Amino acid sequence: MAVGIFDSGLGGLTVYDAVTKQLPDLHVVYFGDNAHAPYGVRDADDVFNLTTTAIERLWDAGCDLVILACNTASAAALRRIQESWLPKDKRVLGVFVPLIEALTERQWGDNSPPREVAVKHVALFATPATVASRAFQRELAFRAIGVDVEAQACGGVVDAIEDGDMILADALVRSHVDALKRKMPHPEAAILGCTHYPMLAESFQDALGEDVQVYSQADLVAASLQDYLARHPDMLGTGTESAFLTTGDPAKVSRQATQFLRRKVDFVAA
Repeated sequence: MAVGIFDSGLGGLTVYDAVTKQLPDLHVVYFGDNAHAPYGVRDADDVFNLTTTAIERLWDAGCDLVILACNTASAAALRRIQESWLPKDKRVLGVFVPLIEALTERQWGDNSPPREVAVKHVALFATPATVASRAFQRELAFRAIGVDVEAQACGGVVDAIEDGDMILADALVRSHVDALKRKMPHPEAAILGCTHYPMLAESFQDALGEDVQVYSQADLVAASLQDYLARHPDMLGTGTESAFLTTGDPAKVSRQATQFLRRKVDFVAA
């Protein structure tokens, strides 16, 4: 019984880590499309084609349910995947909805009409492609009204994290927060709309100030997956082994992932 987790690079390992801690008996196959990362600067068709290729590889590994632990793929490709590409016996879920459910304090699966919520001013930090898609705003509008969202495209942050240059990544975060605050001086909440960004949650919090609630995705996605599998146990695939797959150089990606997770990780060629 296996579930797939997909990301363009290493950021989805934050989701993998949270999922395996919350569901220790679950087999998880992680697929990193490191050869084509980052996705945040690609157009929607390119992201769709790369994402669907990766999903098919995870199906081959026995994962009928795939989590897109990539905000760019969730933003630019998920709706198209679900509406026009996905077979009836497979499921592909994104990372936005659990975050929005938490922000709006709605139960998972609550499909009631949108309503006013406590938080009125929200900062969204994400890749350029995620910001351009406006997917977060679209999903939020299904659940809440009267919320002002100011988005900040955080160019360079993912590259710095993938390169292991956390000093540069921290500097870029503070620069992007400054740019956001010029547009929205007093956000009440901040969304870290990229699975790489939990690595810099303290930098975001420090730059934003302690009065801003920062929402990160990994634990929220893990909790939502646990709830989903409890309601849909038939979506556990036939896979019987966990694995780390990459389109990049396995040795290089393994070294980066080991540094990223601070424990030994061994990738193999996808």
